[in-house]
Amino acid sequence: MTTLAIVLFLVLALLGMPLAFSLGLAALGGLAWSGIELSVLPQRMMHAVNSFPLMAIPLFMLAGELMVGGQVMQRTIDFANAFVGRVKGGLAHVTLLSGLGLASVTGAAVAGASALGTTMMPAMKKHYDAGFGSAVVASASNLGPIIPPSAAMIVYALMAGSSVSVGGLFMAGVVPGVLLVVGMMVLSSWIAHRKGYPPTGEPFSLKNLLVQTRRAGAIMLMPVIVIGGIVGGVFTATEGAAIAVVYAFVIGKWVTRKLEWTDLPGCMFRAALTSAVVGALIAFATPLTFLFTIDLIPMRLSQFIQMLTDNPDVFLALVMVMLLVVGMFLESNAAYIMLVPLFAPIALAYGIDPLYFGFLFVFNLVIGMMTPPVGVLLFVMCGIAKIPMSQLLRYVWPFIALQYLVLILCWIFPEIVTALPHALGY
Repeated sequence: MTTLAIVLFLVLALLGMPLAFSLGLAALGGLAWSGIELSVLPQRMMHAVNSFPLMAIPLFMLAGELMVGGQVMQRTIDFANAFVGRVKGGLAHVTLLSGLGLASVTGAAVAGASALGTTMMPAMKKHYDAGFGSAVVASASNLGPIIPPSAAMIVYALMAGSSVSVGGLFMAGVVPGVLLVVGMMVLSSWIAHRKGYPPTGEPFSLKNLLVQTRRAGAIMLMPVIVIGGIVGGVFTATEGAAIAVVYAFVIGKWVTRKLEWTDLPGCMFRAALTSAVVGALIAFATPLTFLFTIDLIPMRLSQFIQMLTDNPDVFLALVMVMLLVVGMFLESNAAYIMLVPLFAPIALAYGIDPLYFGFLFVFNLVIGMMTPPVGVLLFVMCGIAKIPMSQLLRYVWPFIALQYLVLILCWIFPEIVTALPHALGY
């Protein structure tokens, strides 16, 4: 029955059906074939989304929308511009640092691409090739699921069960996230020099830097309070997300004074729309994972892999290669929901650190958001920049290669991922 469900899902997905619809119909077909009471379907779906930790995703999404609605991005951009604006590739550096700041609020790549793209692309097109600007914005947006708080890590922890904590996964992404930002800035500088792009922004001024630091101080304090509170055990990830919403509203309403009461319905609608996609995928995928459990698929898969090799490194290599391929064709949230319940228990059986495995799993699929043919960030940026995919692909490959390089470094040197969370007691 599991085989039937998987085949049905793949056929529907290849035909272009929505992923949630494909998952739901595949689960329905599998349950009907097995003779199991179909009332299991809505019960499992309701149980999956009736989750307190899962509430963190729409709350972080809403916090990000409120920050964008309050035009907080402009202060973040001005602050970054005061640091690195007056160099070759300076506008790309500003975009990357702004993406880092936005990632520490939203935790989502697509939301970051929408906010950064609409804000930065007009200036990018004036000074750079639109393909290069779009590649930089897509790369900066892809920091969202790596830098805490990460919606992808919340989904992973939910699907993996008690073996891994959300706070631990959040901290696992800090050092690799910094490496990514530094690497992307170096790469952007190299491309800017090679292409002869002119410097942008005002000359460096200590006075201006102090002014912009003062203006952006309250904004930069937000991730410190939210992430620090989650890591310190003061509140849970969901409670931290609720605090982020309140903080973002206060900043937009009374600090930048750009957020109006009339903006709130639109912010809530956009956050609900984005979150509903994740919720629908989780809901419709749960009956399918229930079929996996009934058919003992995780146990059989574990036994089969252990028959092939008893080396954890070989197992990890097989999973990484598989995720590289999966990330090119399958939406990342669907991949977490389908694959985490299968491979997380096997990684534990091999004695692999669950934080280390979980981060590599998430990071690999996050890079898939930028790889064709189904790289969602590529389609978002082509729509915002109004350029053909071929123009974007000419510039995006170096950034994709850099992200895979950082992934390989994390794979070879686990301490890059695990040192910080272990030092904090995870």
